[in-house]
Amino acid sequence: MGVRRTARGVGDFLVETLGEAVAEVILSVLACALLGCLALIAYLSWSVSPRFTIVVAGLFTLFLAHGAWRTFRTPGKGHRRGLAALTAVGFTVTATTALFLLLYTTGCDCL
Repeated sequence: MGVRRTARGVGDFLVETLGEAVAEVILSVLACALLGCLALIAYLSWSVSPRFTIVVAGLFTLFLAHGAWRTFRTPGKGHRRGLAALTAVGFTVTATTALFLLLYTTGCDCL
């Protein structure tokens, strides 16, 4: 009985370790692909129109700044509606994506 339980425990450990390794590889590949797509978008945008790229980057920065302000300030009475909710969600998604890229593209050899 002790041998079977030990063998099953070793098997579970190996399956879990292999699953984590595969998940790590998949997340690293996704992070490198996302980083490559973002760099390609920036390059193509800049090659088409540098002024338009700067204007859009400035507007996106204002959008994220408003979202950060709405996310971290003490909420008043009522719920977020309209633009405030949209900018807060946009900031949260962008911050999460940036954290994902920071954690998983550091080990990527694509840089």
